[in-house]
This record gives sequence, C-alpha cells and structure tokens, in this order.
Amino acid sequence: MKKKKYKHVVWDWNGTILDDTWLCVRGINESLKKRGLATTNLTEYREIFTFPVEQYYKKLGFDFDKESFEKTGDEFVAYYGKFFHEAELHQGVKSVIKEIKDAGFSQSILSAGKQEYLHAWVESHDLTNYFTIIRGIDNQYARGKKELGIAFINELPFKQDDVIMIGDTTHDSDVAEAMNIDCILLNYGHMSANRLNNTGRIVLSNVSEILKYII
Repeated sequence: MKKKKYKHVVWDWNGTILDDTWLCVRGINESLKKRGLATTNLTEYREIFTFPVEQYYKKLGFDFDKESFEKTGDEFVAYYGKFFHEAELHQGVKSVIKEIKDAGFSQSILSAGKQEYLHAWVESHDLTNYFTIIRGIDNQYARGKKELGIAFINELPFKQDDVIMIGDTTHDSDVAEAMNIDCILLNYGHMSANRLNNTGRIVLSNVSEILKYII
C-alpha cells in the first residue's frame, strides 16, 4: 500500500480499539467447561478464531447436531455482556483516535457487534464524539459484516480511495476488499501476526504506527 493521504478512517471495534480478546477466551471457556470439553488459551484462540464464528466453535469441539449454534452463541453473548465493563481500550488507541480527529479526518466504527450493544460499548468508553457513524450488525452472532460494509461505503461522502479500514482479523481484510478500500491490520487482537501477514496487508504491532500511513 502506497503512502497517501486519506479523508476517512473506518475502525473495527472488538480487538482493534477494545482489548477484549482475553474476555472472549474466558467466556468461551465457561461454555466449554459446561460441556466437558477441553478449554482453550489465548495463543490457541488467536490461531483458530475465524469468521463465520460457527466454524471457530466447531474447531473447539462444539457439536451443533446436539445443540444449535444460536444457543451457544446466546450463552457467550450473555457472559460477555455481564463482564464487558472489565475490558479496557488498547493502550494508546484513544490518543491515536483523538490525533486523527484533531488533524481534520472523520472516523467511523464498523463492527460485527450488534448495533444496540455497540453504541453502549462505545459510549461506556467515552468515545462517541470521535465518530461520525457507529455501525454494527443486526444480530448477535457476528454475521453480516461484509454485507454491512458494502452498504456502508455507499453511505460515506468520500471516494473509496479516500477511505481506509483499521482492523485486527483476516475478516476485516476481506470486508475492506469487498468495500474496495485500503486496510491496515493490528496484530494485538483476535488473530496472530502470522495469520494476518498472509493477507498481504500492512500489519502493525503498535496502534500509533498507523499515524504515518494516515496523517
């Protein structure tokens, strides 16, 4: 990706702005233990987490012939919702968001989190005023972010060359490709650096590093 000046930054939320990977591991382990399945750890999680999320559950041993994905998904969402207040922003990310805004760029959030939850999450971290649009999906099973992104890019008053996405998963790269926009991936979230490197995108380990590509 050539260095160029953008006008709008689209942020992913979970794992990119919010440091919640550990909470996701803790939550899924609660469900695994209830079913007598082997628990996972942060390293393994970051190697197997994927979209659609059903595939990730299957890799962990959930049997959807015995129970529906929706049942286990609802269980995880309830656990996450109970403890989400324990998750904090990644170190330095709020300063970067503020610096981008102060430099005159507009920003938005595009998330696989459910819309009603997403607004509460962003507001709880006092970030609402930094974003012109906060857009999540219409379900709580992380389905439909690519389709949401395609519709979203048509809403923005910018050319696609003027927009860049910041994410932490290969799915974010796929969403950006569907939107026909540039993308930078951060390797401290829900997927390992090796997996992100396979996308061919710029992969960074420190959120402050993205400033040189944007400003």
